[in-house]
Amino acid sequence: MRENRIRTIWKTGGAVLNGWLAIPTAFSAETMAHQGWDSLTIDLQHGIVDYQAAVNMLTAISTTDTVPVVRVPWLDPGILMKVLDAGAYAVICPMVNTREDAEKLVAATHYQPRGTRSFGPVRALLYGGEDYPKHAYDTIVVFAMIETRQALENLDDILSVKGLDAIYIGPSDLSLALGCTPAFDDVDKPVAEAIDRILARAGEHGVVAGIHNGTPEAALRRIEKGFQFVTVSSDARLMAAGAKQVVAKMAGRAVKPMPARGGT
Repeated sequence: MRENRIRTIWKTGGAVLNGWLAIPTAFSAETMAHQGWDSLTIDLQHGIVDYQAAVNMLTAISTTDTVPVVRVPWLDPGILMKVLDAGAYAVICPMVNTREDAEKLVAATHYQPRGTRSFGPVRALLYGGEDYPKHAYDTIVVFAMIETRQALENLDDILSVKGLDAIYIGPSDLSLALGCTPAFDDVDKPVAEAIDRILARAGEHGVVAGIHNGTPEAALRRIEKGFQFVTVSSDARLMAAGAKQVVAKMAGRAVKPMPARGGT
């Protein structure tokens, strides 16, 4: 079975550099995949990507060694199973607030007898290999998002669920949950303290911690703290930022006077 480079990087103590895909096209996904990201996450929760677009994007990513990840819209076993069947090698699930939620997530992403995932890896066999069913348990990576006050209250219960590989922090939603201004990097003090607590507790439970970032500088600081999965920006934001820089540089361009075209 094809290796999951996310797990390989973690085993060496390294951090995974993850990109984020919100544009629903195979070409943009393929372009991003060729830039050297360790993994790319297709966002089905807040982007404008639907399932069919996601399948095309997964196919495009597989032209490279970049690991395909999908953030599902919600804790719904149906969509979790479908994105895994389509070849996602990791899933990020929002709104995991209790131990029961975490157990439901793990069950939906693992075959029997370890879980309740239905069998039908239609594209996963093409991407992962014919022995996919035998090794899926030890290959697929399962993230639970920690982004609510309830999840913070139940943090140890969530982290203790066997089969949960990692947690993922959405700083903006966590900020809202704590009554603060949404932000990726320069979060308010209560959010910063919560992030540090999540990171520490995850480490004690042997669970990898990941987090969303707005800039490379913020991602590097968080790697130094101990995060092993860092997302930087998104394809849409990077495209907008690059275009904005070009426009700004051209703003002072010289304008030649138009030649006279007759008249008085």
